[in-house]
Amino acid sequence: MSRLLGVDLGTKRIGLAIAEPDALRARPLATLSRGRSLSADVEALGRVAGANGIGELVVGLPLDMAGGEGLAALAAREWAIAIADATGLPVTLRDERLSSHVAEGRVGPAKRGPSGGPPGPARRAANRARIDREAARVILEDELAARELGSPGERITPDRVPEDPAPGAPIVSGTLERPPTRSGGHAHGAPPRAGTGPDPHEVTA
Repeated sequence: MSRLLGVDLGTKRIGLAIAEPDALRARPLATLSRGRSLSADVEALGRVAGANGIGELVVGLPLDMAGGEGLAALAAREWAIAIADATGLPVTLRDERLSSHVAEGRVGPAKRGPSGGPPGPARRAANRARIDREAARVILEDELAARELGSPGERITPDRVPEDPAPGAPIVSGTLERPPTRSGGHAHGAPPRAGTGPDPHEVTA
């Protein structure tokens, strides 16, 4: 079975996490710089998907705290639909409220400079990239937990690619259909292991 790729979509960066289809835990994978065009994002994600045996993307949907959809959520939907059509991979949308907050709490602030002063631009950028992929991990683990409860996220299915949906996921080819909502908060995984030295996950596209 193919792996799942969690996606935290930002205006400047895309955080990524990966999980096995039958797992409840994910791991941070990489942080990509947003391309100047959709085709650039497609190319970058295509490389990651091909190298890691990805068969499905789980993209965070930035709802507001009341559960409504503003411009950011609409933009994420349009991007996810375009990515599904361009890559041929099915995409699931998962409510990402509080995912960045949880990720920031796990990762913590950027480390101080060598002399004990404030972190420099490179350290701050590396810390932001680490938070992005940790947020992708939160999004992906939330979806995995929701599937265990029979409440998968919204599904985007490209017409030209046959695939097996997650059990219980509603599918409307070329459109989106929201499954019945259930009460309850996010399901979060264990904190990441602390690392040292240069960040090996930073990737630019």
